Amino acid sequence: MSRNKQILFPKYLQILQQLGENIRLARKRRKLTTTQVSERANIDRTTLYRLEKGNPQVSLGALFNVLRVLNLQDDFLKLAADDELGRKLQDLELLGGK
Repeated sequence: MSRNKQILFPKYLQILQQLGENIRLARKRRKLTTTQVSERANIDRTTLYRLEKGNPQVSLGALFNVLRVLNLQDDFLKLAADDELGRKLQDLELLGGK
C-alpha cells in the first residue's frame, strides 16, 4: 500500500516546527539525550530528530511515546479539547440557525 505524502502550507508547518522545538526544549530541560529518549520511547534516533524538527511524517504513536518519556502524555489529551468553533456551530444549530 502506498503512502501519500502529507502536504502542508508553510504557516501550518511552522506550528509543527514549534511543537518540535517545544519537545526538544522539554528534553533538554530534563537533561536527557536524544539516545536516552529514543531508547525509552522505542523509536529510532532519526525519528526523534525528525519529530524535534517538526517533520509531519512522524507517526502519532512516536509523538505520544516521546511525550510519555518526558512525562507530558497528558498534554496529548489537550489536543482539540477546547473546540470553540464546534460549540458555536452546535449552539447555532440548537438555536434554530438564528
